[in-house]
Amino acid sequence: MENTLVPKKEQHTFSWENIGDIKKGRGDLGEEMPVLIYRLMQYTMLDVLSKTHGKEQANEYFRQAGFLAGIEFAKNVLDLDVEFNTFVTNFQKKLRELKIGILRMEAFDETTGNIVLTVGEDLDCSGLPITKDTVCNYDEGFIAGILEAYTGKKYNVREIDCWANGNRVCRFQGVVI
Repeated sequence: MENTLVPKKEQHTFSWENIGDIKKGRGDLGEEMPVLIYRLMQYTMLDVLSKTHGKEQANEYFRQAGFLAGIEFAKNVLDLDVEFNTFVTNFQKKLRELKIGILRMEAFDETTGNIVLTVGEDLDCSGLPITKDTVCNYDEGFIAGILEAYTGKKYNVREIDCWANGNRVCRFQGVVI
């Protein structure tokens, strides 16, 4: 099974340096902004991509972008040279510190590498109206990228519970492929 989330290096021009020096550039306004603005960008972009390419392809683009972000985030923000429990603890602390969400590991199979994680107060969806859909496609890619950067293994991550489908946390299942 081929991992469609693995961006070919030569196809992407994004690097961590593209984020720039936020502290220098936003001396008065600072590094934070309301979730409202993040979601405004995310959901209008998803709407435009869905109308142009169809909903499934738009969701796949979001997964791919999330994957690329997850790889870069892991390489630049997380310590990839620690044992697994320390890595998870650091990952939890960083997501909380950056106000992305409250991460909890529900299950991890040491033999297969398969994992189940939850994210409470998820940046992408907590508080959305109930639509019966899972909507955190970007998060699926983001988590897959982080797990691959840490383990060196390719993961297929899918959201199995979401605020938007009536749950109070987002639950992600990661399967090594």
